[in-house]
Amino acid sequence: MKHMIKHYGRTLFTVLLLLISVSASAAKIEGKAPDFTLKSLHGDNVKLSEQRGNVVMINFWASWCGPCRQEMPLLNDLYLRYRDMGFTLLGVNVEEDSTKAKKMVSELKVAFPVLFDTSNSVSKLYKVEAMPSTVIVDRNGNMRFLHRGYLPGYEEDYEKQVRELMRE
Repeated sequence: MKHMIKHYGRTLFTVLLLLISVSASAAKIEGKAPDFTLKSLHGDNVKLSEQRGNVVMINFWASWCGPCRQEMPLLNDLYLRYRDMGFTLLGVNVEEDSTKAKKMVSELKVAFPVLFDTSNSVSKLYKVEAMPSTVIVDRNGNMRFLHRGYLPGYEEDYEKQVRELMRE
C-alpha cells in the first residue's frame, strides 16, 4: 500500500508539473486567422474579417479564470493606448451563460469590444486549450503570436508584439 501511494504521488507530481509548464506559454504561429462573427456586449455582430487592416488581439477568457481577471485591466490599458493607431482588441468570453462575464466587464470598466462565444464554436476553431488564450493577428489577417495562459509580464510581450506588427 505504501508503495502504491508513493507511486501515485510521483505520478500526480509529474502531471502537475506538466500542467504548470503548459499553463502559460508563448509562441510564434502562422496561418490565416479563422474568420468568425460573434455578438458583442452591445448586441451588434462583430466579424473578424472586417478588422482587416488593423492589428487585432483576440483574447479568449472566462469570468471564473483568475489570470483572466488579473490581465484584463492590463489589456484594457493596451487597447486604450493603441486603438487610434490601427489596433483593436476583441475579448471573447467562452462561457455558455454570459451573466457573470457581463458583471466582470462592468466592474473592471472594460473599453474594448467584448464578444460572446456561448457555443464555444470560435474557441474550438482556434483550438483554445488554456484560459486565457491570446492570438495576435497582423494587418493582413495572419496569426502571428499565441499566448496560452497569463503570467505577470506578458503584457510587456503583448505590447512589443503589437508595436512590431503595427510597424509592418
